[in-house]
Amino acid sequence: MESTVTALLHSLRSGNSSAPRLTWYGPDGERVELSGRVLDNWAAKSSNLLVEELDAEPGTRFRLDLPAHWKSAVLALAGWQAGGVLVDGDADIVFTTEPGQESAGQASAGQASAGQVSPGATHVAVALGALELAFPGALEPGQVDYVALVRQFADSFDPLDPPSADDGAARLGGEEFSQAGLLERFAAPYEPGARVLVDASRPLREVLAALLGAWAAGGSAVLRHGSVADTARLREAEKITAE
Repeated sequence: MESTVTALLHSLRSGNSSAPRLTWYGPDGERVELSGRVLDNWAAKSSNLLVEELDAEPGTRFRLDLPAHWKSAVLALAGWQAGGVLVDGDADIVFTTEPGQESAGQASAGQASAGQVSPGATHVAVALGALELAFPGALEPGQVDYVALVRQFADSFDPLDPPSADDGAARLGGEEFSQAGLLERFAAPYEPGARVLVDASRPLREVLAALLGAWAAGGSAVLRHGSVADTARLREAEKITAE
């Protein structure tokens, strides 16, 4: 098993890099498929945005006030690749679909209670629509538009100080995970090469654990929005082997 998220991403872009690793079924017939290479490119662009635009460094705390979505998965990978620590409380950087609110809400990775604030945090607005090229709402001074900026960054990420297996990577629900711990304890266990169907209406922490587990097993995942029916036709078309 890989010992860091950076090593995991390297394995996804190596070998059969064109094979699907994450397939998203969203509302209104939206389907987005990311191969290993494309998933790695998105993570690299996002890591570069974190480091170059937001001054992230090893140990920077980031929070995902987002529903389970392919972009939240990318942002988790990007934060970990940059040496960040995913938290469910006070954070240095907060990714959110509602940048005007200071609540962590019920969609965050650790299911933080409403009212949690992060004084001085940089808020990054994330538009979730596949075709949106900018956040659709108004942003306050100092807030960052993720989709408007991320595409301008490089497709590869080469940190000066890459995270090691023992570096902290997450503090969620009172538990702490290192980079290696993410893959050994946090990630859900699957058989090698599993094609995993993941319900996006589950808490984001559970979804991230399922996705990491699928990738760590050399497999892939289909992330299904709650409005998309779990049908035999979908399972057959996507060759689902686990959930």
